[in-house]
Amino acid sequence: METRFVVDPMSGDLTVHRGEDVEPVLERNKALYTDGDGYSPSREWRRAASIPLALVEKWKNELGVDIFNPDHLPAIRRLLNSNEYLYLRTAPGRL
Repeated sequence: METRFVVDPMSGDLTVHRGEDVEPVLERNKALYTDGDGYSPSREWRRAASIPLALVEKWKNELGVDIFNPDHLPAIRRLLNSNEYLYLRTAPGRL
């Protein structure tokens, strides 16, 4: 994540810009999605998605969904199963 602070010299207003280059994360997700079923060699673990930090922050601020809160798991599943966020998935199937 990158944070920039910009002060308007006329008004003195402070604006905070936050962003992240998510392209590498999305490209890796795409490669993992087409490369297998997401399971570890022992099949104990399954990687289902990789979410860029910028989107984690956006979900929390705009949707009230906190991926670090276990109570929000149904909302996280709903978002990751939607077509809108298919690019976050690293394995086929539904959560």
